[in-house]
Amino acid sequence: MPITRRAFMKGGAMAVVGTSAIPSFLTRTVLAQATTAQAQGKKLVVIFQRGAADGLNIVVPHRESAYYQMRPTIAIQQNQVIDLDGFFGLHPAMQPLKPLWDQRHLAIVHACGSPDPTRSHFDAQDYMESGTPGVKATSDGWLNRALQAEDACCAARKHSAFRAVALGTQVPRTLEGKIPAVAVNNVRDFSVGGQNPAAAPVAASFEAMYADSVSAVLHGTGSETFEAVKMLQASDPAKYTPAPGAIYPNGPFGNSLRQVAQLLKANLGVEAAFTDIGGWDTHQNQGNVNGQLANRLRDFSEGIAAFWTDMDDQANDIVLVTMSEFGRTVHQNGTGGTDHGHANVMFIVGGVVQGGRVYGKWPGMHQNQLYEGRDLAITTDFRQVLGEAAYKTVGARNLDLVFPGANLQSNHFLNIMKV
Repeated sequence: MPITRRAFMKGGAMAVVGTSAIPSFLTRTVLAQATTAQAQGKKLVVIFQRGAADGLNIVVPHRESAYYQMRPTIAIQQNQVIDLDGFFGLHPAMQPLKPLWDQRHLAIVHACGSPDPTRSHFDAQDYMESGTPGVKATSDGWLNRALQAEDACCAARKHSAFRAVALGTQVPRTLEGKIPAVAVNNVRDFSVGGQNPAAAPVAASFEAMYADSVSAVLHGTGSETFEAVKMLQASDPAKYTPAPGAIYPNGPFGNSLRQVAQLLKANLGVEAAFTDIGGWDTHQNQGNVNGQLANRLRDFSEGIAAFWTDMDDQANDIVLVTMSEFGRTVHQNGTGGTDHGHANVMFIVGGVVQGGRVYGKWPGMHQNQLYEGRDLAITTDFRQVLGEAAYKTVGARNLDLVFPGANLQSNHFLNIMKV
């Protein structure tokens, strides 16, 4: 099992990939300053729904007559919708999120998305993660730049190696950039490395790679990586138990959110966390109350509800935002599915969220109101939502840095969150 520098470096950021063969020399005690939380304020958690989720069947405009005309077999009927405000309602598979709505911890932005017209998954995800729609040359992600903007305000502040963390095998586009970010594939794996005899040769090669390095870049990356691993081990991940009532769904998404909660609660100084969930590309047999979309939504909503419960008294310091690259067509297609669309829906959960409300202007679904005659039109740029979240959580005051070219102004926020 060879280990290379590239395994720990991507896009100017470092990645720590979970493995059961963690070298025993990495099990040393964490320095006191490494275990103290660096971020005393709000934490921002971002979830990317990869594959283009169908916002119209997720948050259903059940008083919109055109919705039922254009979706004769996949529409969610009015008596099946979880009503929210008399016009919009949740898909019935999302019942776990209704209590958050009732408690006003969940807000929704509908008809939201990227102004770029692409229907390519790859390009649209790249534009949303970079935060620069239509610009392919952007080298870093919007969330990394949000942390850069925070540093511009608080340059003297010391940050943890876990300031920016992603659940996965590599640092995502959203977190690439100047600010070091850590990718953790499986938190639990870090607790057993010292007990694995196979770790010895790995330890030797790993230690040799960095011990004598005089390069500031490599030495810094190496030391921060070591610190991150030691911090994880000090949090004793194998013994983590979620809070009472927090029941995560089985599968990758539930496991990822469980680990995000664990990292946030371990006092590791996390300020920004990222994870994703795939399976939203429903071209065929999408279903309505039941089916592949319903199954995804059940996993999605159970995971978020469990995460909120798990954070317990720390939930007031968390803001969680969801996003997807674009929505689906208003008309269902000939195979009982939907094709690549335009506007979508975003969820915002948190203690400072002014929830129990659907934000944004509804554009309507009649033929003459559709974008390019086929899609829900965008009335809220997704950067408006993410910009407010970055401004009011990590303290990113320079919005031109975070979202260049968007011309965001704090006095034009939707005011989804309290200051």
